[in-house]
Formats: sequence, structure tokens, C-alpha cells
Amino acid sequence: MKRIIASIMLLLSAIGFSQTVENPSEVKTKAAKKLAKKFLRKNKITGMAISVSQHGELIWSKGFGFSNKSTKTPVKPDTTIFRIASISKSITALALAKLVDNKLIDLDSSVYNYLPDYPKQPYDFTVRQLGGNLAGIRHYRDDTEYALNKKMSITEGLDLFKNDPLLFEPGTQFNYSSHGYVLLSEIIQKVSNLPFDAFVNDSIFKSLQMNHTMMDVSDAMVPNKTQFYSTSPLKGPVFAKAVDNEYKVAGGGFLSTSEDVVKFGNEIISPTLVSKEALSEIITSQRLKNGKITGYGIGFSVGHSKNGTPKYYHTGGGVGASTILLVYPKEELVIAVLTNLTGVSMKDFGEELEAIFMD
Repeated sequence: MKRIIASIMLLLSAIGFSQTVENPSEVKTKAAKKLAKKFLRKNKITGMAISVSQHGELIWSKGFGFSNKSTKTPVKPDTTIFRIASISKSITALALAKLVDNKLIDLDSSVYNYLPDYPKQPYDFTVRQLGGNLAGIRHYRDDTEYALNKKMSITEGLDLFKNDPLLFEPGTQFNYSSHGYVLLSEIIQKVSNLPFDAFVNDSIFKSLQMNHTMMDVSDAMVPNKTQFYSTSPLKGPVFAKAVDNEYKVAGGGFLSTSEDVVKFGNEIISPTLVSKEALSEIITSQRLKNGKITGYGIGFSVGHSKNGTPKYYHTGGGVGASTILLVYPKEELVIAVLTNLTGVSMKDFGEELEAIFMD
């Protein structure tokens, strides 16, 4: 009898012990949640969504704060729609890769082969150079141009910069340029014979079931779209000024949820829409004419994780948006973070999340 009682006590003790030990996944998500709350407070972010997947499955997806602080509407990572800012460039790059597969675009052909009426420059430049920020096209001139609230088509948006001189001989320097992606989207819509956003929607969003991803149309009513905020030194987060992103949709004008962005990231790990060869063209770092690696392919920064494995990523900064997408193909890990506040530095936070989920 004593042996039976002792066995029962030992079993109950083991059960109790097992219930107090957290599994590795729980440890990671607990650490990530703590880190995210600290990041939210430190930067006075109104609302943020984080989604993480591994091996194609969501392992953590969480909303923090509010999509509207006045109504206290909580952020939901599956339905709250944010501006994704320059993560849009990564989407544009995949659309470009699809046209490469279809032999409708040659990355090393002159831009003028596709847009013969584009104003002539002293130097020729290629589609690859354009997508890699090597063409010499300028970026926003100032904050007014960055936050321009003027409804324009992509073609009309070219007027902002098309007559400006190139900043340098193409291929000799790297200059990050959202305007370059306006020009790239003009090529894509000419070649596809569809409006740029329609082509991307049909060829990417529908196929990947990114059902909450779309162009940011300034006067459209979008259910579950977050309010957008900027920081006031005295008042904290305040409503951001209105902006029209339609002309620059390719460089920074898509809306999405963090869970939709993760779906996109998984396409970069296990492509279903493009060939591995076409994908390689956009995730391989380009080089300057002097041989120096730029650390940027087309629509993706190219680097290494803390473990030395490949990492493809893009940060985004727009009016009412600070974002990051991180893709780790070897680990089959994707991390997406979307916020509704202007001007938050995201790279260090992304690396901290990387450190948690790669251990």
C-alpha cells in the first residue's frame, strides 16, 4: 500500500512539474511579447501588429495597442490594415520577376526599350539598375514631396522627376529612390497592359490569398483600416496629415495586414508564382561597376542573420507607418511588423526579434 501511495505521489509531482516548465516556443513568444510591449512604450506607438511564421505556419501573431486610440479599437494582426510603406518595393520586385519568367521583361534591357518616350538622359540605364537603386534617379526632394497629398496616376507621378538630371552615371553609386519604383511600375503596367495595381492584385495577392492587401486609395473607405499617427513632441501621437500614395504605390503605397505580409514572405522562401531563377534575380545583391556589393537586390536588402545564414528584408517608413519584413530562407522563418506611427526606427527591433526566434 505504501508503495502505491508513493507511486501516486511521484506521478502527481511529475505532472505538476511538467505543467510549470514552458516549452521552447512559449519561452520565445513570451520574450517577444515583453520586447514588443517595451518597444511600443519607448516609441509611443499607438498600434502595432507582429506576425511570425516558421515552416510555412504561423507560430505567433499578436496585436498591440490600438488602431484608433480615440475609440480604443484594438489591433488585430489578421484584420487590421496598415500602410506597409516600402515593403511595397518587395511586392513590386516579385511582380517584376513574374514578367521576367514570362519573357516580357529583360532586366538588362534599357528602360527606353519599354518607355521610348521617357526623357532622354546623358546615360542609358537598365531595368535591373532601376530596381537596384543604381540608375541615378533621385529620391524625394524634401518632406513636402515625401508627404504629397495630390491625387495622381503613376504616369502623372513621373512628372515629379522625369526631367531632372541623373545624380550619377548609372551603376557607379547606390542611391535609394522611391521615384525609381514609380518609373519601374510604369514599365510594368505598359508591358502587362494592365494598371499596375490590377496586375499585382491578379498575379500576386489573389494567388497568395492576401485578401486584406490592396493599393492605398486616398478617398476609399476600407474596413478595418487603422488610423495613422505622427509624433508631436508635446502631445505624443497625433493624427497624421493626409497623403495620397497612389502614384507611388510600387514604392510605398500598398495596404496590408501583418499576416498577409507573412504570406508574401513565405512565397520568397518557397516560390509558387515565379521560378527559382527569376526569384534569384531579385534576392541577389547587385554590384557597382567597381565590383562593390550594394547589399540590395531588387526590392530586397540582402544580408545575413546572426547565425550567418541568408536574410532578405525591407524596412518601410511612410506617413503613419513604420514597418519591417524579415525573411530567413534556411530557417524558413518570416517576421513581419507593422505600426501606425511615422518615423520609428525598425531595424534594431527586427534584429532583436530575430535573436529571439532564431535561438
